[in-house]
Amino acid sequence: MSPVAGTVLAVLLSLVSAAGYALAAVAQARLAASSAPAGRGALRALLARGQWWWAVGLNAAGALAHVAALHYGPLTLVQPLGALTLVAALPLGAYCARRRVTRTEWRGALLTLGGLVGLVAMTGPAEPGEALSLREALIVAAATALLIAALASGRLSHGRGAEGGGKSGGKGGRGLGHATASGIASGVGSALTQTLTAALALELPGKEPVWWQTAVLAVLISGFAVGGLLLSQAAYRGGLAAPLAVVNLSNPAAAAIIGVALLGETFRAGAWGWPIAAGASLVAARGVVLLTKGGAPAPEAAPVPSPVVAESRPVSPLPRPATDLSAFPVPAPVSTSLPLPLSVPEVEPARASVHG
Repeated sequence: MSPVAGTVLAVLLSLVSAAGYALAAVAQARLAASSAPAGRGALRALLARGQWWWAVGLNAAGALAHVAALHYGPLTLVQPLGALTLVAALPLGAYCARRRVTRTEWRGALLTLGGLVGLVAMTGPAEPGEALSLREALIVAAATALLIAALASGRLSHGRGAEGGGKSGGKGGRGLGHATASGIASGVGSALTQTLTAALALELPGKEPVWWQTAVLAVLISGFAVGGLLLSQAAYRGGLAAPLAVVNLSNPAAAAIIGVALLGETFRAGAWGWPIAAGASLVAARGVVLLTKGGAPAPEAAPVPSPVVAESRPVSPLPRPATDLSAFPVPAPVSTSLPLPLSVPEVEPARASVHG
Protein backbone atom coordinates (compact mmCIF):
# COMPACT_ATOMS: atom_id res chain seq x y z
CA MET A 1 0.00 0.00 0.00
CA SER A 2 1.28 3.44 -0.93
CA PRO A 3 1.99 5.98 1.83
CA VAL A 4 -0.80 8.24 0.57
CA ALA A 5 -3.35 5.42 0.64
CA GLY A 6 -2.18 4.40 4.10
CA THR A 7 -2.58 7.96 5.37
CA VAL A 8 -6.08 8.25 3.90
CA LEU A 9 -7.07 4.92 5.44
CA ALA A 10 -5.64 6.00 8.80
CA VAL A 11 -7.70 9.22 8.68
CA LEU A 12 -10.89 7.32 7.82
CA LEU A 13 -10.32 4.78 10.59
CA SER A 14 -9.62 7.61 13.04
CA LEU A 15 -12.92 9.26 12.13
CA VAL A 16 -14.73 5.93 12.58
CA SER A 17 -13.04 5.54 15.97
CA ALA A 18 -14.08 9.05 17.04
CA ALA A 19 -17.67 8.40 15.94
CA GLY A 20 -17.77 5.10 17.85
CA TYR A 21 -16.47 6.70 21.03
CA ALA A 22 -18.90 9.62 20.64
CA LEU A 23 -21.92 7.34 20.22
CA ALA A 24 -20.80 5.28 23.20
CA ALA A 25 -20.44 8.42 25.33
CA VAL A 26 -23.93 9.63 24.40
CA ALA A 27 -25.40 6.20 25.17
CA GLN A 28 -23.64 6.12 28.54
CA ALA A 29 -24.81 9.64 29.40
CA ARG A 30 -28.43 8.80 28.61
CA LEU A 31 -28.14 5.57 30.56
CA ALA A 32 -26.68 7.43 33.55
CA ALA A 33 -29.53 9.95 33.47
CA SER A 34 -32.18 7.22 33.51
CA SER A 35 -30.54 4.94 36.07
CA ALA A 36 -31.17 4.87 39.78
CA PRO A 37 -28.58 6.48 42.06
CA ALA A 38 -25.52 4.43 42.90
CA GLY A 39 -26.06 2.02 45.74
CA ARG A 40 -26.56 -1.60 46.55
CA GLY A 41 -27.52 -3.50 43.42
CA ALA A 42 -26.73 -0.60 41.06
CA LEU A 43 -24.01 -2.54 39.20
CA ARG A 44 -26.27 -5.55 38.78
CA ALA A 45 -29.05 -3.34 37.43
CA LEU A 46 -26.58 -1.68 35.05
CA LEU A 47 -25.35 -4.99 33.66
CA ALA A 48 -28.95 -6.03 33.03
CA ARG A 49 -29.57 -3.07 30.73
CA GLY A 50 -29.18 -3.70 27.00
CA GLN A 51 -28.17 -0.07 26.45
CA TRP A 52 -25.09 -0.67 28.58
CA TRP A 53 -23.90 -3.49 26.36
CA TRP A 54 -24.50 -1.36 23.28
CA ALA A 55 -22.18 1.25 24.83
CA VAL A 56 -19.58 -1.44 25.59
CA GLY A 57 -19.73 -2.65 21.99
CA LEU A 58 -19.36 0.89 20.63
CA ASN A 59 -16.36 1.52 22.88
CA ALA A 60 -14.79 -1.74 21.71
CA ALA A 61 -15.42 -0.83 18.06
CA GLY A 62 -13.85 2.60 18.61
CA ALA A 63 -10.79 1.02 20.23
CA LEU A 64 -10.33 -1.49 17.40
CA ALA A 65 -10.63 1.26 14.79
CA HIS A 66 -8.07 3.33 16.71
CA VAL A 67 -5.60 0.43 16.81
CA ALA A 68 -6.11 -0.19 13.09
CA ALA A 69 -5.54 3.50 12.36
CA LEU A 70 -2.24 3.38 14.26
CA HIS A 71 -1.21 0.47 12.05
CA TYR A 72 -1.62 2.53 8.87
CA GLY A 73 -0.75 6.03 10.09
CA PRO A 74 1.64 7.75 12.51
CA LEU A 75 0.71 8.53 16.11
CA THR A 76 1.09 12.27 15.47
CA LEU A 77 -1.81 12.05 12.99
CA VAL A 78 -4.08 9.49 14.63
CA GLN A 79 -3.99 10.77 18.22
CA PRO A 80 -5.16 14.36 17.48
CA LEU A 81 -7.98 13.03 15.28
CA GLY A 82 -9.17 11.00 18.24
CA ALA A 83 -9.94 14.28 19.99
CA LEU A 84 -12.79 14.79 17.51
CA THR A 85 -14.83 12.54 19.80
CA LEU A 86 -15.81 15.61 21.83
CA VAL A 87 -16.82 17.60 18.74
CA ALA A 88 -18.97 14.70 17.50
CA ALA A 89 -20.54 13.96 20.89
CA LEU A 90 -21.79 17.51 21.49
CA PRO A 91 -24.34 17.67 18.64
CA LEU A 92 -25.28 14.01 19.11
CA GLY A 93 -26.01 14.55 22.79
CA ALA A 94 -27.94 17.75 22.09
CA TYR A 95 -30.00 16.00 19.41
CA CYS A 96 -30.92 13.17 21.77
CA ALA A 97 -31.83 15.71 24.46
CA ARG A 98 -33.88 17.72 21.92
CA ARG A 99 -32.01 20.95 22.42
CA ARG A 100 -29.39 23.05 20.66
CA VAL A 101 -25.70 23.25 21.42
CA THR A 102 -25.03 26.59 23.09
CA ARG A 103 -22.29 28.98 22.01
CA THR A 104 -20.55 28.48 25.33
CA GLU A 105 -20.41 24.73 24.70
CA TRP A 106 -18.93 25.24 21.23
CA ARG A 107 -16.32 27.63 22.62
CA GLY A 108 -15.45 25.18 25.37
CA ALA A 109 -15.21 22.30 22.90
CA LEU A 110 -12.90 24.22 20.56
CA LEU A 111 -10.65 25.37 23.42
CA THR A 112 -10.47 21.84 24.81
CA LEU A 113 -9.76 20.42 21.36
CA GLY A 114 -7.03 22.99 20.72
CA GLY A 115 -5.36 22.35 24.06
CA LEU A 116 -5.53 18.60 23.58
CA VAL A 117 -4.02 18.77 20.09
CA GLY A 118 -1.27 21.01 21.46
CA LEU A 119 -0.44 18.53 24.21
CA VAL A 120 -0.33 15.58 21.83
CA ALA A 121 1.70 17.49 19.24
CA MET A 122 4.35 18.50 21.78
CA THR A 123 5.01 14.95 23.00
CA GLY A 124 7.49 13.06 20.87
CA PRO A 125 7.30 9.30 20.42
CA ALA A 126 9.57 6.95 22.29
CA GLU A 127 12.15 4.84 20.58
CA PRO A 128 10.83 1.68 18.89
CA GLY A 129 10.64 -1.23 21.32
CA GLU A 130 10.69 1.01 24.41
CA ALA A 131 8.32 -0.19 27.13
CA LEU A 132 8.03 -0.33 30.88
CA SER A 133 9.88 -3.08 32.66
CA LEU A 134 7.82 -5.48 34.74
CA ARG A 135 8.97 -3.81 37.96
CA GLU A 136 8.10 -0.36 36.62
CA ALA A 137 4.75 -1.61 35.36
CA LEU A 138 3.80 -2.99 38.79
CA ILE A 139 4.88 0.22 40.55
CA VAL A 140 2.92 2.37 38.09
CA ALA A 141 -0.14 0.13 38.44
CA ALA A 142 -0.06 0.30 42.25
CA ALA A 143 0.38 4.09 42.32
CA THR A 144 -2.37 4.51 39.74
CA ALA A 145 -4.76 2.33 41.73
CA LEU A 146 -4.24 4.52 44.82
CA LEU A 147 -4.77 7.70 42.79
CA ILE A 148 -7.92 6.33 41.17
CA ALA A 149 -9.30 5.30 44.56
CA ALA A 150 -8.74 8.82 45.90
CA LEU A 151 -10.38 10.42 42.86
CA ALA A 152 -13.33 8.04 42.85
CA SER A 153 -13.99 8.60 46.56
CA GLY A 154 -14.14 12.35 46.01
CA ARG A 155 -11.19 13.26 48.25
CA LEU A 156 -9.32 14.98 45.42
CA SER A 157 -12.28 16.21 43.35
CA HIS A 158 -13.75 18.53 45.98
CA GLY A 159 -13.13 19.48 49.55
CA ARG A 160 -15.37 20.31 52.43
CA GLY A 161 -16.36 23.61 50.90
CA ALA A 162 -17.61 21.96 47.76
CA GLU A 163 -19.50 19.40 49.75
CA GLY A 164 -21.38 22.09 51.54
CA GLY A 165 -21.74 24.31 48.49
CA GLY A 166 -24.82 22.68 47.13
CA LYS A 167 -25.98 19.46 45.64
CA SER A 168 -25.14 20.37 42.03
CA GLY A 169 -21.63 21.56 42.88
CA GLY A 170 -20.77 18.40 44.78
CA LYS A 171 -22.25 16.21 42.08
CA GLY A 172 -20.31 18.04 39.34
CA GLY A 173 -17.03 17.84 41.26
CA ARG A 174 -17.52 14.14 41.93
CA GLY A 175 -18.32 13.60 38.23
CA LEU A 176 -15.14 15.34 37.06
CA GLY A 177 -13.17 13.31 39.58
CA HIS A 178 -14.61 10.11 38.14
CA ALA A 179 -13.82 11.37 34.62
CA THR A 180 -10.21 12.11 35.58
CA ALA A 181 -9.86 8.67 37.13
CA SER A 182 -11.35 7.07 34.01
CA GLY A 183 -8.91 8.84 31.70
CA ILE A 184 -5.94 7.97 33.90
CA ALA A 185 -7.01 4.32 33.98
CA SER A 186 -7.21 4.24 30.18
CA GLY A 187 -3.84 5.98 29.75
CA VAL A 188 -2.06 3.65 32.16
CA GLY A 189 -3.80 0.69 30.53
CA SER A 190 -2.32 1.76 27.18
CA ALA A 191 1.17 1.90 28.69
CA LEU A 192 0.72 -1.54 30.25
CA THR A 193 -0.55 -2.88 26.92
CA GLN A 194 2.67 -1.69 25.31
CA THR A 195 4.61 -3.53 28.02
CA LEU A 196 2.57 -6.70 27.51
CA THR A 197 3.19 -6.58 23.77
CA ALA A 198 6.92 -6.23 24.35
CA ALA A 199 6.84 -9.09 26.88
CA LEU A 200 5.11 -11.41 24.43
CA ALA A 201 7.66 -10.47 21.75
CA LEU A 202 10.51 -11.03 24.29
CA GLU A 203 11.69 -7.43 23.82
CA LEU A 204 11.59 -6.28 27.45
CA PRO A 205 14.86 -5.12 29.01
CA GLY A 206 16.44 -7.57 31.42
CA LYS A 207 15.72 -11.25 31.70
CA GLU A 208 12.82 -12.95 29.99
CA PRO A 209 9.52 -12.74 31.91
CA VAL A 210 7.95 -15.90 33.22
CA TRP A 211 4.39 -16.84 32.39
CA TRP A 212 2.83 -15.63 35.64
CA GLN A 213 4.32 -12.15 35.19
CA THR A 214 2.72 -11.89 31.77
CA ALA A 215 -0.56 -13.13 33.23
CA VAL A 216 -0.39 -10.44 35.94
CA LEU A 217 0.06 -7.79 33.25
CA ALA A 218 -2.96 -9.10 31.37
CA VAL A 219 -5.08 -9.03 34.54
CA LEU A 220 -3.98 -5.47 35.31
CA ILE A 221 -4.82 -4.31 31.79
CA SER A 222 -8.26 -5.90 32.00
CA GLY A 223 -8.86 -4.34 35.41
CA PHE A 224 -7.92 -0.84 34.23
CA ALA A 225 -10.06 -1.22 31.11
CA VAL A 226 -13.17 -2.32 33.02
CA GLY A 227 -12.55 0.21 35.78
CA GLY A 228 -12.14 3.05 33.30
CA LEU A 229 -15.42 2.14 31.61
CA LEU A 230 -17.35 1.99 34.90
CA LEU A 231 -15.79 5.24 36.11
CA SER A 232 -16.79 7.02 32.91
CA GLN A 233 -20.32 5.71 33.39
CA ALA A 234 -20.38 7.24 36.88
CA ALA A 235 -18.91 10.49 35.54
CA TYR A 236 -21.72 10.96 33.01
CA ARG A 237 -24.22 11.44 35.85
CA GLY A 238 -23.02 15.05 35.89
CA GLY A 239 -23.60 15.60 32.16
CA LEU A 240 -21.90 14.70 28.89
CA ALA A 241 -19.60 17.43 27.58
CA ALA A 242 -17.42 18.28 30.59
CA PRO A 243 -16.78 14.67 31.75
CA LEU A 244 -16.02 13.58 28.18
CA ALA A 245 -13.56 16.47 27.79
CA VAL A 246 -11.81 15.54 31.04
CA VAL A 247 -11.59 11.88 29.98
CA ASN A 248 -10.04 12.87 26.64
CA LEU A 249 -7.56 15.16 28.40
CA SER A 250 -6.46 12.93 31.26
CA ASN A 251 -5.94 9.89 29.02
CA PRO A 252 -3.09 11.29 26.87
CA ALA A 253 -1.80 13.32 29.83
CA ALA A 254 -1.27 10.16 31.88
CA ALA A 255 0.36 8.41 28.93
CA ALA A 256 2.59 11.45 28.31
CA ILE A 257 3.73 11.58 31.95
CA ILE A 258 4.67 7.90 31.85
CA GLY A 259 6.42 8.37 28.51
CA VAL A 260 8.46 11.39 29.59
CA ALA A 261 9.30 10.08 33.08
CA LEU A 262 10.00 6.41 32.31
CA LEU A 263 10.27 5.80 28.56
CA GLY A 264 12.60 8.58 27.51
CA GLU A 265 10.05 10.52 25.49
CA THR A 266 10.80 14.22 25.00
CA PHE A 267 8.99 17.36 23.94
CA ARG A 268 9.45 18.21 20.29
CA ALA A 269 10.19 21.88 20.93
CA GLY A 270 13.06 21.14 23.28
CA ALA A 271 13.28 23.62 26.16
CA TRP A 272 10.19 25.42 24.87
CA GLY A 273 8.17 22.24 25.07
CA TRP A 274 7.40 22.56 28.78
CA PRO A 275 5.89 26.09 28.66
CA ILE A 276 4.02 25.26 25.45
CA ALA A 277 2.57 22.13 27.04
CA ALA A 278 1.64 24.13 30.16
CA GLY A 279 -0.09 26.75 27.99
CA ALA A 280 -1.98 24.06 26.10
CA SER A 281 -3.08 22.56 29.41
CA LEU A 282 -4.42 25.94 30.58
CA VAL A 283 -6.32 26.39 27.31
CA ALA A 284 -7.85 22.94 27.64
CA ALA A 285 -8.73 23.58 31.30
CA ARG A 286 -10.51 26.79 30.31
CA GLY A 287 -12.48 24.81 27.76
CA VAL A 288 -13.54 22.31 30.41
CA VAL A 289 -14.74 25.16 32.64
CA LEU A 290 -16.85 26.56 29.79
CA LEU A 291 -18.30 23.14 29.08
CA THR A 292 -19.20 22.75 32.75
CA LYS A 293 -21.02 26.10 32.85
CA GLY A 294 -22.54 26.12 29.37
CA GLY A 295 -24.15 22.69 29.23
CA ALA A 296 -27.72 21.92 30.13
CA PRO A 297 -28.09 20.43 33.60
CA ALA A 298 -28.22 16.67 33.70
CA PRO A 299 -31.69 15.31 34.35
CA GLU A 300 -32.18 13.96 37.82
CA ALA A 301 -33.05 10.31 38.15
CA ALA A 302 -36.46 9.64 39.60
CA PRO A 303 -36.14 9.09 43.35
CA VAL A 304 -36.94 5.64 44.59
CA PRO A 305 -39.86 5.87 47.04
CA SER A 306 -39.10 4.44 50.44
CA PRO A 307 -41.65 2.18 52.11
CA VAL A 308 -43.87 3.93 54.64
CA VAL A 309 -43.55 2.40 58.09
CA ALA A 310 -46.36 3.11 60.53
CA GLU A 311 -45.06 4.36 63.84
CA SER A 312 -46.44 2.43 66.78
CA ARG A 313 -47.41 4.50 69.80
CA PRO A 314 -49.10 3.38 73.04
CA VAL A 315 -52.79 4.21 73.01
CA SER A 316 -54.09 5.61 76.29
CA PRO A 317 -57.79 5.22 77.09
CA LEU A 318 -59.86 8.34 76.69
CA PRO A 319 -61.05 9.81 80.00
CA ARG A 320 -64.75 9.41 80.60
CA PRO A 321 -66.46 12.74 81.17
CA ALA A 322 -67.76 13.24 84.65
CA THR A 323 -71.47 13.99 84.58
CA ASP A 324 -73.27 15.69 87.45
CA LEU A 325 -76.76 14.15 87.54
CA SER A 326 -77.98 16.84 89.86
CA ALA A 327 -77.72 19.33 87.08
CA PHE A 328 -80.53 17.64 85.18
CA PRO A 329 -84.14 18.34 86.39
CA VAL A 330 -86.24 15.37 87.52
CA PRO A 331 -89.83 15.45 86.11
CA ALA A 332 -92.66 15.53 88.65
CA PRO A 333 -94.95 12.45 88.89
CA VAL A 334 -98.16 12.61 86.87
CA SER A 335 -101.34 12.18 89.01
CA THR A 336 -104.42 10.31 87.69
CA SER A 337 -107.94 11.16 88.89
CA LEU A 338 -109.60 7.86 87.88
CA PRO A 339 -112.24 6.49 90.37
CA LEU A 340 -111.35 3.39 92.19
CA PRO A 341 -112.47 0.65 91.87
CA LEU A 342 -113.06 0.76 88.16
CA SER A 343 -116.41 -0.56 86.88
CA VAL A 344 -116.36 -2.93 83.91
CA PRO A 345 -119.62 -3.19 81.82
CA GLU A 346 -121.16 -6.66 81.53
CA VAL A 347 -121.38 -8.22 78.08
CA GLU A 348 -124.43 -10.42 77.27
CA PRO A 349 -123.64 -13.66 75.45
CA ALA A 350 -124.99 -13.99 71.93
CA ARG A 351 -127.94 -16.33 71.41
CA ALA A 352 -127.58 -19.07 68.91
CA SER A 353 -130.33 -19.15 66.22
CA VAL A 354 -131.60 -22.48 64.95
CA HIS A 355 -132.79 -22.71 61.34
CA GLY A 356 -135.47 -25.27 60.80
